[in-house]
Amino acid sequence: MRVFVIWEPVLATDFVAPSTAALARIADARATQYWDRKRALSHLLGEHNRSTVVWDYIAVYAPGVMWQDAPPKPIYSDNPVRDVISGAKESIQRLLASGDSART
Repeated sequence: MRVFVIWEPVLATDFVAPSTAALARIADARATQYWDRKRALSHLLGEHNRSTVVWDYIAVYAPGVMWQDAPPKPIYSDNPVRDVISGAKESIQRLLASGDSART
């Protein structure tokens, strides 16, 4: 399993990359964290203006799925993260139980 955490400027206080303390919130060694200053990922996921910024969002993709010109369809996605983390965990557990984890 790989986890990608993308930090982006959304709030008025988000004018610089996350601090060491903020990065430390994600302590799992499988996680790689990135600073997306221009919100490129948010634009790929559907941002058109300030009211459509994609943030505090979680998506789970099947093993082996490759991103090409556009993001692939996730097997699970929702937001805000703190309210929907159980759904993400359940979708990952289903993948593991189905044997699709062999490619992770």
